[in-house]
Amino acid sequence: MYNLSCYNPYSFILVGIPGLEKFHIWIGIPFCVIYVVAIVGNCILLYLIAVEQSLHEPMFIFLSMLASTDIILSTATVPKLLSNLWFGSQEITFSGCLSQMFFLHFSFVVDSAILLAMAFDRYVAICLPLRYSTILTPQVIVKIMVSIIVRSFSVILPDVFLLRRLPFCKTRVIPHTYCEHIGVARLSSADISINIWYGFSVPLMTVISDVILIAVSYIFILRAVFLLSSQGARQKALSTCGSHVCVILMFYTPAFFSILAHRFGHSVPRNVLILFANFYVAIPPALNPVVYGVKTKQIQDKFLLFFSLRKTQ
Repeated sequence: MYNLSCYNPYSFILVGIPGLEKFHIWIGIPFCVIYVVAIVGNCILLYLIAVEQSLHEPMFIFLSMLASTDIILSTATVPKLLSNLWFGSQEITFSGCLSQMFFLHFSFVVDSAILLAMAFDRYVAICLPLRYSTILTPQVIVKIMVSIIVRSFSVILPDVFLLRRLPFCKTRVIPHTYCEHIGVARLSSADISINIWYGFSVPLMTVISDVILIAVSYIFILRAVFLLSSQGARQKALSTCGSHVCVILMFYTPAFFSILAHRFGHSVPRNVLILFANFYVAIPPALNPVVYGVKTKQIQDKFLLFFSLRKTQ
């Protein structure tokens, strides 16, 4: 029975942010505000794209997919974080931990692939404008979206089975606020070399390949833009990419910083790393709809029209 419980533990304990227990209530306030902004902002964005026929274009369809994934990412982590900080609810079931881990990593890989799809959309719009409607047809958009989901699901699902095969006889205390693959695997007394190899290499390689292809897309985009004879045409072409570039920087910069900090930042306090990891999963989902609302004129116009109509009713 003892050995069986090692392979089928009932629950884990999420420590939270060690060393900052006195400030847990205050730390939870900004996370709560950020979470509300993320949910409200992305829901408004989804609503506008759904009801406005003029926004039924490839770029906005990809944007709606990004908004949906951001809702999943923040909801998978922030509510449990708040219950931990405010109510001391540190326990999470084994199945709940696996579910949280899956949706956390799945959302990350999906977001990366969506940003690549949006880069491809901008490449076609700027470099091949006359063929835009023939290349990015509704059928192609559906195929791209399905391939994103299938690739991400296929890459992350093995993480669940790699964790389920491990015994957890020593400790079930996770020194974090949420479950992530390698952090949970390190609690096991068994050999986790396969988990380490798979957990770092496979998802990382998919994300790195996305980054490389995004960079190649923007090399061609910039080349096409600087070949334009009109200064106004160059500015207009670059402005269509502004919001996408901002979202790319917000997504990848803290992600790679977090990876490098965990790998090489041994002198960085643990609570700082945990705080940064939580801000990373909370802030980008909240800022993405704001960035697109400010920098994309179509969304800005529909947003203002929507609220002006609401006020007149």
